[in-house]
Amino acid sequence: MPNNRNAEKALRQNIKRRLVNRAQRSALRSVVKKVRVALAETTPDVTATEASLKEAIKKLDQAAAKGLIHKNAAARTKSRLVGQKKKKLEAPQPAAG
Repeated sequence: MPNNRNAEKALRQNIKRRLVNRAQRSALRSVVKKVRVALAETTPDVTATEASLKEAIKKLDQAAAKGLIHKNAAARTKSRLVGQKKKKLEAPQPAAG
């Protein structure tokens, strides 16, 4: 329990911030997962995958700017997503037959 009024207010603020950060982090994870699921399909829709990747990159940059995640974590995640996209969409398809 807080010992003075300042500590009580700090505790209330920390609780509010924690709830907001949890919601934002969860939303960020959902956006990243959406890209991974799109890339995991056997025949991914290129335009939908590109759009979801663009959205994920934007959200990762915003989260890093707000301090929600570390900037290097955002850069690492973006790099991995782009690498997965290149591997899946830009790889030569095997010839049928």
